[in-house]
Amino acid sequence: MTTATARSDRRISPVFLGIVAVMAVAGWAVWTDFSANTGLAVFLFVTAGWIVSLCLHEYAHARTALHGGDISIGAKGYLTLNPLKYTHALLSIVLPVLFVIMGGIGLPGGAVFIERNRIHGRWKHSLISAAGPLTNVLFAIVCTAPFWLDALDGVPMAFRFALAFLALLQVTAALLNFLPVPGLDGYGVIEPWLSYGVRRQVEPFAPFGLLAVFGVLWIPEVNVAFFDAIHGLLNVLGVSELENYCGYQLFRFWQEAPELCVSR
Repeated sequence: MTTATARSDRRISPVFLGIVAVMAVAGWAVWTDFSANTGLAVFLFVTAGWIVSLCLHEYAHARTALHGGDISIGAKGYLTLNPLKYTHALLSIVLPVLFVIMGGIGLPGGAVFIERNRIHGRWKHSLISAAGPLTNVLFAIVCTAPFWLDALDGVPMAFRFALAFLALLQVTAALLNFLPVPGLDGYGVIEPWLSYGVRRQVEPFAPFGLLAVFGVLWIPEVNVAFFDAIHGLLNVLGVSELENYCGYQLFRFWQEAPELCVSR
């Protein structure tokens, strides 16, 4: 099996590097309280960080598919980490960012287009689907590391809140994406193990899986239960619900943040 790709197909995109630069500068502004509007700096830091994680999510799918046998991945530009190269930039980038703004939910976006007929072996297909949300899990571990390592001495509160909210987005994205719902990666993990008849019956529902999940989350009882589970998991990682709350309030810079989130 060959996984050869042209060097230009693997070159990191200036678009991605620009997003990373925005994240770094905004993070510095939050840390140093350089900006006159801390909320705007938090918004830019979290949004850029969220887009970076989306790019890495899609890259993980693509890279795993490449090693699984789909050598067409490189020519599609997926290995450059350029969000504009993904199957549908609206689904992969724009809608997830809007979901964050609307409800503080890290809803997963659309996946890269993989030529599954080039890949043989059910385990390879499952791993390709799992690679994306596993990247969100890794991102969440990195974001929460200062909390569960008890290494927060000297960390400014605004940066701490921003990091907590970014971690929440990663955890929600991982959990939602692992749901066995058609159209999400969780279903992609189990799909190779289903019978042909079942896959044919489920296939028409795949385009609506993401919207269905979003709709169900708007049901108050489901929303409360879901976020209780999220906060319970984050508490285990040392991140309190208050830190997540303040991170989200600072993120929404167009609204005045509560006093307890700016005076601590």
